[in-house]
Amino acid sequence: MSGFDSREPQFGTARLRVDDFDYPLPEAAIAQTPVEPRDASRLLVLDRGRSRPGVPILEYTTFRQVGDWLRPRDLLVINDSRVIPARLRGTRGGGGAAEVLLLRELAALEWEALVRPSRRLRVGDRVDLASGDSLEVRGRAGDGTRIVRFGRDPQAVMAAAGEMPLPPYIRDRSSPPERYQTVYAQPPGSAAAPTAGLHFTPKLLASLQATEIRLARLTLHVGLDTFRPLEGEFIDQHRIHTEWYEIPSDTAAAIAQTRASGGRVVAVGTTSVRVLETAARGSLDPGNSANVGWTDLYITPPYRFGAVDALVTNFHLPRSSLLLLVTAFVEAGMTGTDAYQARDTLLAAYAQALQAGYRFFSFGDAMLIV
Repeated sequence: MSGFDSREPQFGTARLRVDDFDYPLPEAAIAQTPVEPRDASRLLVLDRGRSRPGVPILEYTTFRQVGDWLRPRDLLVINDSRVIPARLRGTRGGGGAAEVLLLRELAALEWEALVRPSRRLRVGDRVDLASGDSLEVRGRAGDGTRIVRFGRDPQAVMAAAGEMPLPPYIRDRSSPPERYQTVYAQPPGSAAAPTAGLHFTPKLLASLQATEIRLARLTLHVGLDTFRPLEGEFIDQHRIHTEWYEIPSDTAAAIAQTRASGGRVVAVGTTSVRVLETAARGSLDPGNSANVGWTDLYITPPYRFGAVDALVTNFHLPRSSLLLLVTAFVEAGMTGTDAYQARDTLLAAYAQALQAGYRFFSFGDAMLIV
């Protein structure tokens, strides 16, 4: 037994429009630097069970108090992927500035990447880096990305010439690179941080575990879709790229034990949700060390969640796939509501957070949805 509900998610027939998942956001609300210490960030707790359409039931607190809403036997599931210095700046072989954002490894020396200027970097062109290294554009991949080839170990090139790939809405680059890593980051591979985990400190994690709240790890290397807005007029026209994940056998066993003991699976971040729900749709054997693969799971409302009971997340961009996922999660916990009522509830919570001075996006504050 995996401990998962393996039923297929149920999608509705109504076509939801991308425009319906937009909302006004003052530029001043976008966090440019992280707070110190990490767990001093603010936390907005949304109770799905007690909320009504458009009327969220909220609690305002700080992240270091997150344990007040967790219970003994709950399981926090974290994404331990480490962000790589994936942004490489250089010059085109024919002159002019060029930028390469590495997304995922394809082969020993080849990566999928976003390149700029995309129209001027053609197959066969070279990008020269300040370290003396160079990259060659070897081909085109899907959705405007390119295949680039290194002349030596890509990790060594990134160490010599790479920069942390902060999102474009963060203009202040003064924060140390480690502040865009979780304190538990281990295997390198992400092009963006799993930002819900940025709020945890070693002390906070230890204090939660002291109250019998358990911790389990999985890995999903965050790729292109963090940087892409929804495409098309309707949300079903958007396509999610595949991302590599791994669920260790001890995490699978911990999930099964949590279910058996009546605890909740609390996903830290939307990346953890996508991995857990991918596993819920298939099979996850606690005794199998090969729970690895690729996921392109695109969670939109309505969706029947088979793995996740509560969610720690940040405030997400308008018209984004992450906002859709969180809307689906809110709807799943509100009896008798539809996607638009769940959207109204979530965006009402966002509006109240803005009014209360909460900060949005990667370096911003957090939500706990129970």
